[in-house]
Amino acid sequence: MAWRVESVMDQRLCFIAACLQADEPMSSLCLRFGISRKTGRWCTRPVQAVVGCSSLFGSSTPMPYKHNADRRHHIPKMSFKVQNWPAYEAGLHRRGSLTLWIEDAALDCWQTFGPSGQARFKDAAIQTSLMLRMAFKLALRQTEGVMTSVLTLMGLTLSAPDHTTVSRRAVALPFMQPAWVPPGPLHVLIDSTGLQVYGAGQWLEAKHGAKSRRTWRKLHLAVDAASGMIVAQTLTDQDTDDPSQVGPLLDQIDDPVARVTADGAYDGAPTYQTVAAHGDGIDVVIPPRSTAVPSGDPNVPTQRDRHLAMIAEQGRLSWQATTGYGQRSLVETTMGRYKALIGPRLRARGFAAQQTEATIGVAVLNRMLAAGCPNSVRVQQVTA
Repeated sequence: MAWRVESVMDQRLCFIAACLQADEPMSSLCLRFGISRKTGRWCTRPVQAVVGCSSLFGSSTPMPYKHNADRRHHIPKMSFKVQNWPAYEAGLHRRGSLTLWIEDAALDCWQTFGPSGQARFKDAAIQTSLMLRMAFKLALRQTEGVMTSVLTLMGLTLSAPDHTTVSRRAVALPFMQPAWVPPGPLHVLIDSTGLQVYGAGQWLEAKHGAKSRRTWRKLHLAVDAASGMIVAQTLTDQDTDDPSQVGPLLDQIDDPVARVTADGAYDGAPTYQTVAAHGDGIDVVIPPRSTAVPSGDPNVPTQRDRHLAMIAEQGRLSWQATTGYGQRSLVETTMGRYKALIGPRLRARGFAAQQTEATIGVAVLNRMLAAGCPNSVRVQQVTA
């Protein structure tokens, strides 16, 4: 009869079995099996979930991350209910209506004609074509075909801008102000997100498979907390820091600002100085960093000093509840809506055209929000 040759897995299982019996110390077990104590040290952890151990000992000990699972505090998922569902559903239908994007005001200033009869399109025609392209995610030639069909169905004698004119005019298109800004003092939420672009690095990777540095753009948004409308936006390169865009964002807002809320990336004296220069009495809600220290003058505490004192006394969670910092999640929701409805990448190649594309995307997102917005409230779960 041939001798039975044990495999490495059998030796490991025998070692685990000897460790669980606890008849020998770890040092003698490691010496008997010819392994170091560092290798055998992992056996001091719960190991009955290893393949083969439960069948050897008939035990059903759970994995280490499931210990005390029955006594853990499980946070239930929050439930929300839309209170204005009929109006919101009607607004979702209006988002797909072509009449939403071509208004009488745009048709009145659509085009002029030169001495030779050639059509000269005004900025309203170019903006309408770009908004239609952005809303339905069309290419430039497809946008030209859709615009021609719509104008024909409307019985108008106007002509649609060709794709080359739209591409050329998009570089120098004037800045578009938000169509509607909520009145009164605003609670502005500021944050930024990244948008993909097709640059030289992406071409090298697609053509030759070479790995290179990824190129992308940063879209900085200022959102009104009450209505969810985007009241200001800027597009920069990937090397621009977030606090430097607080000033350009606030300069686009003509209405008074009551509060500015941002995440910890905006913490610092330059942000507070920029907000103070924009207007008096503006509250700044920015979580200080863990290494932040108070300013040098204890007699005249700044807003940042008061935040630090409140966090030191009550804790960071209590500070978030007191200052309403949780509303900052609304700007995160807005950035998610932008990438879901408009797209996570920019299709324009030049930086000027990319800025226009981001501006048009924000305008389309505001129009969609104005067409229909859900009024969601949290449903409180009653426990017996």
